[in-house]
Amino acid sequence: MKATAMVVDDEAPLREQLKSRLKQAWPELEIIAEAANGIAAIEEAENRQPDIIFLDIRMPGKNGIEAASTLAKNALLVFVTAYDEYAIQAFERGAMDYLLKPVDLERLTATCQRLQQRLSLQQAEKKASAPPQTSQANQVEQLLTQLMQHQGQNREYLRWIQASVGSSLRMVSTKEILFFRSDEKYTLVQTEQAEYLIRKSLKELEDELDPKEFWRIHRSTLVRVSAIAEVSRDFRGRQLVALKGHTEKLEVSRNHTHLFQQM
Repeated sequence: MKATAMVVDDEAPLREQLKSRLKQAWPELEIIAEAANGIAAIEEAENRQPDIIFLDIRMPGKNGIEAASTLAKNALLVFVTAYDEYAIQAFERGAMDYLLKPVDLERLTATCQRLQQRLSLQQAEKKASAPPQTSQANQVEQLLTQLMQHQGQNREYLRWIQASVGSSLRMVSTKEILFFRSDEKYTLVQTEQAEYLIRKSLKELEDELDPKEFWRIHRSTLVRVSAIAEVSRDFRGRQLVALKGHTEKLEVSRNHTHLFQQM
């Protein structure tokens, strides 16, 4: 019987990349479902019952950490992560495996081999009517508690952005930046004095910036919290962020209005 899997990531190109590499690392593995956030992942897992779930951590709505305790009850979990060294050590002690982005084929192959061994052990336990040696769900709960407590501690966040200006390179301090806005190819870096274009995606920036200093207020916008002057509503009820030293107002999407709950 073929093993089945689900791939969960809010960026479709990253899902496709992982699926492509899984075909190389484990050709017999059948990808039966995909999801773009934790809520959809829980629904798909309930409907399709995959053996394995490759789970991104940072996603809108319900992230991977929040969804993991539910998903771990019926499937083996592999976190796809950009977390710090502490978290990686925690993953290694837990029932789950992890992959660092960008996913390396050699590392993925080793992960797939471990997954096959775990699935074989589970099948043997079922045939023998023996209780599982370890409860993954319990280990997941313990691990997630550790991660929530230590998330971000002793982590070095991005402090400088490298931006090309003609033939030279400008180092822009994150303390100067008002907001980042992304389109399909570039990300705009806006300061009070100037704007720059960089090729780093908003997803990468969100992983590398201090979440206490920069908030995602829209699918395409990250704003520096200390640069916010006020938040208001327009005649259509949309929340708009006004910034210090800048005339443009930034829209807050519905998925992120919880950041300003008192309004």
